[in-house]
Amino acid sequence: MTTRWTAVRVLRDRTAGRCLTAVVVSGFGTSALWLASGVWVKDLTGSDGLAALCMLAMWAPTLAGPLLGTLADRHRRRPLLVALSLFMAVLLLTLCAVDGPGELWLLYAVLFVYGAAGTVHDAAESALVAGAVDRSLLGDFNGLRMTANEGMKLLAPLAGAGLYTAYGGPGVAVLDAASFLAAALVYLSLRVREERPAPAREGGRSATAEGVRHLWGDAGLRPLVLAGGVTMLCAGVSGALTYAVVEDLGHSPAYAGVLYAVQGAGSVTVGLLSGPALRRLGARRFAAYGISLLAVAVALRAVPYDPAAWACAAAVGVGLPAALIAVLTGVQQRTPGPLLGRVTATAGTLVHTPNVIGLAAGAVLVELLGHRAQLVALGVVLGVTAAVLLGQSPASADRTAARSASDASPA
Repeated sequence: MTTRWTAVRVLRDRTAGRCLTAVVVSGFGTSALWLASGVWVKDLTGSDGLAALCMLAMWAPTLAGPLLGTLADRHRRRPLLVALSLFMAVLLLTLCAVDGPGELWLLYAVLFVYGAAGTVHDAAESALVAGAVDRSLLGDFNGLRMTANEGMKLLAPLAGAGLYTAYGGPGVAVLDAASFLAAALVYLSLRVREERPAPAREGGRSATAEGVRHLWGDAGLRPLVLAGGVTMLCAGVSGALTYAVVEDLGHSPAYAGVLYAVQGAGSVTVGLLSGPALRRLGARRFAAYGISLLAVAVALRAVPYDPAAWACAAAVGVGLPAALIAVLTGVQQRTPGPLLGRVTATAGTLVHTPNVIGLAAGAVLVELLGHRAQLVALGVVLGVTAAVLLGQSPASADRTAARSASDASPA
């Protein structure tokens, strides 16, 4: 097994390096807009509820992930990514017309389309990378993508806040539009050979169901994705308890920012190491070990001691992304190319929707139950999830994967 540095392995591959560049560029603008849109609505209306609707508008389309992912399988992926990026660059410029509460409908509409286009974009990009990048680099690419995304979460909001202060919401919209334009140019520069997808033999509903059937019928992917969903559900509840944890430590709410920064550092670290770890352990064990670490970290957040809080934040930053990277890499490795867009989007819906449910449940439970008991209980649930995943027989999973690939691509 090679142990060369992850960044070097990915960047030496022309296609992987350029895809990663596109992810970083467009992700910078997206992270900036996430922050600015809520602040923009708050300034225009003074309403916390209307500001929170911005995130809901961007997230809601992911519920239609299985259907939206089908679009990524009906078209060649590189032209689709170019078209989506150019479309979003033009659409975002319409936000320059928002200068009062009367135009908020336009902001919400753009954010909703943004979320839908993002779901198709992620599915198409995953399929493009899986088909164009050497399979041994998929774990490295996904890990480095996680590192880049976490880095954007630390840097882009600061840039967005500065632009918003200087030029208002339209300034941030122009920045995001420019980032999509740059991403389109990067995708145009890719030199990949893609076969034109075969004409659809089934209607939209049947084609979508085909992706769901593949995901559910693969004995290796099904437990991996379900474990990812349970993990994100627990992570959502735990995240909603953050300010209760900070108060228990005796700090002001702003201290949560310190813990999030430490968590981000952990995510950067696991992103750099995930490629070699996935090659050594495989997606199933890598996810299980990450969830095990997360279980311990979440339970120990109940300890009101600063060094413990810092250590737990770093461990959460390592454990949670490990599960997400394992799910995406497993989907890419075990799914036939013609199905990859809709299977990726379906897996994304099953994994990320529970996180929002967990956040909502945690917001209610924190008012009813003590946060310490909840954290210990979440740690137990995560520990059981990891144990079940480790107990899966890899031999049966491999047999199912081979059968699924053969059935999907008959000789």
